[in-house]
This record gives sequence, C-alpha cells and structure tokens, in this order.
Amino acid sequence: MSQQTIIVKRDVQAEQKADAEVERGRLGRRGTLVVNLLSSPGSGKTSLLEATARHFAGRRSMAVLVGDLETDRDAQRLAPLVPVAQLTTGGACHLELPLVQRGLTALGDPAVDFLFIENVGNLVCPASHDLAEHLRVVLISTTEGDDKPGKYPKMFRTSQAMLITKLDLLPHVPFSVEAVTADAQRIQSALQVISCCSLTGSGIQDWCDFLEEQHQLQLAAYHEPAGND
Repeated sequence: MSQQTIIVKRDVQAEQKADAEVERGRLGRRGTLVVNLLSSPGSGKTSLLEATARHFAGRRSMAVLVGDLETDRDAQRLAPLVPVAQLTTGGACHLELPLVQRGLTALGDPAVDFLFIENVGNLVCPASHDLAEHLRVVLISTTEGDDKPGKYPKMFRTSQAMLITKLDLLPHVPFSVEAVTADAQRIQSALQVISCCSLTGSGIQDWCDFLEEQHQLQLAAYHEPAGND
C-alpha cells in the first residue's frame, strides 16, 4: 500500500486569532483595557484583583471574568467589590475566546476602564490562546522558585509584564528577585517587572500606576486623530 504525505501549512487557530483581533479593537475603541492575568495555581491572582479593586474604588471602573476548572470560589470573593462572571471550563486547562465572549454577555458587556480576565492557573496552555487582551501579565510568587521563566519560556515571551507576588514571604523562602528578573528578561527583554504584596499593599500603587499608563497609551492609540496625507 502506497503512502502519501500531505503537508498543510495552515494555522489551526487562525480563525480564532482573527476573531480576537476584532474583539480587541471593539473593546479598545470604547476605552476598555483588557488585561489577561496568567500564573500557576495559587500565585495570588484573586488577591491581586481584590487589592486592585480597592485601590480603584470610586476612581476607575473594572469588571472581572474568572476562569476555573470547577467552582466559583474566586468569583464569590470578588463579587462584593466588582462586577464578576464565572467562566467554568469543566476540565479544560485554559480559557478560549468564545467562553470569554459568553462571560462578557453575562456581565452585560459593560463599558468599563479595565476588564480583567483571571485565567486558569497554568503556565503552559494559556500562553497559546489570544483572548482579545491588550495586555498580558504573568504572575510568579516567591513561593514558586525563581527558575520558572526559563522552564516555561513561552508564557514570559508572550507577556508584557511580570508581577512578583507574595513579597511578604521573601525573607522565608529561597527566592531571588534579581535572578527571576534576569531570567525573564533574557527571554523577553522589554518585560516590565513589578514586585508587590496584595495582603500588605506593598507595590499595589506601582501596579495600578502601570495599569493607568497602559490605559492612557491605549486611549491614544485607538483615538489618535487621522493625519493629513
């Protein structure tokens, strides 16, 4: 029996990437900065969102889409602070755009300054999926070890910022802020690095200032007056 190999050079995610670009533009033009938060399980994404919501209360509007395999525990934590919708994957290790769009519909498609997507805790699969975010931020906690960027390079290569979390535990764990920063910036030289602790509030001002700067850059990019030819 003869065999023939057919090479199909087609991006299997091309259609979803195109849809993400359309959604990103729609949200960007109305002034919503979409922030995709990614990390290992337990790195402090929900605590960071609680601290961010408290910092922006009365000054900036935000909403959150919470991704988890099961339960709505994180969504319950955030619900007293911000509009939130639960995205339950039922076992899938990452979020995809159609689920994010359903979450937006469940929220009433709000016109907020910041839309945060709390992705499923995983440093592998979520790096390969565009959720129409304008900003991709990876969290790494001091309890995880400072060798993660080199072990999971795609996550750090595709992110624009890295948050070093649980800074209050730094004196008690073998973790080097300098080492993890150098490792991450070898992979992504332009990576913005911010250290913070959501429980004590250390670094939260820096984080929120960074978000404000990104929001202003987004507004300028999407609302720049057309030039003369």
